[in-house]
Amino acid sequence: MTLSLYDMWLYALALFVLFLTPGPVWVAIIARAVSNGFHGAWPLATGVALGDFIWPLAAMAGVSVLVSLNANFLDILALIAVVIFFTMGIMLIRHADRTPERLSRLTRAGFLAGFSAGLLVIIGNPKAMLFYMGVLPGFFDLSIITMTDALMISLVSMAVPLMGNLVLGVMVGKSRGWLHTPGRIKRLNTISGIMLIGVGMVILIGKISS
Repeated sequence: MTLSLYDMWLYALALFVLFLTPGPVWVAIIARAVSNGFHGAWPLATGVALGDFIWPLAAMAGVSVLVSLNANFLDILALIAVVIFFTMGIMLIRHADRTPERLSRLTRAGFLAGFSAGLLVIIGNPKAMLFYMGVLPGFFDLSIITMTDALMISLVSMAVPLMGNLVLGVMVGKSRGWLHTPGRIKRLNTISGIMLIGVGMVILIGKISS
């Protein structure tokens, strides 16, 4: 391993600052945590983490040509993510009057949907790899890194936002303890459903405009 501890800490700090910038993943995590608690947020966060591990490896491998050849495949993945977010949002709005306990049972049954949405929203966005291709050379000399170095960089790229997303999910999930009236539950679940649909719209508009 050729990387120094200082290099890794500096890179981790940059990732943390980046995490603090709200984006579609933030919105999706908050929406799932508000409606379903931490049980709703962690599958999504786990799927995002896997994507955050894959794209840095792809960037360091220099597979931009491969990505361009498979642009249609990546577009399909992004559209699948849109469908999943739309479905989760619509289902939440349809069942907006359900209590958090009943929604939690639905969330456990829908683990695959949350995980898939988190993974596809990252994997279906080749801009994530272009981001890493632009950022990583500023922190590391990619011409001399070893396979161990590459794995460590990807692990840090995965771990920092994962921890942030999980903490965010826990904090938002705990805050829903004040839900005690049917009207308030229905309003929050409806808002959460709209937020999930909004995430899908952001992804869809990004694909159309790119």
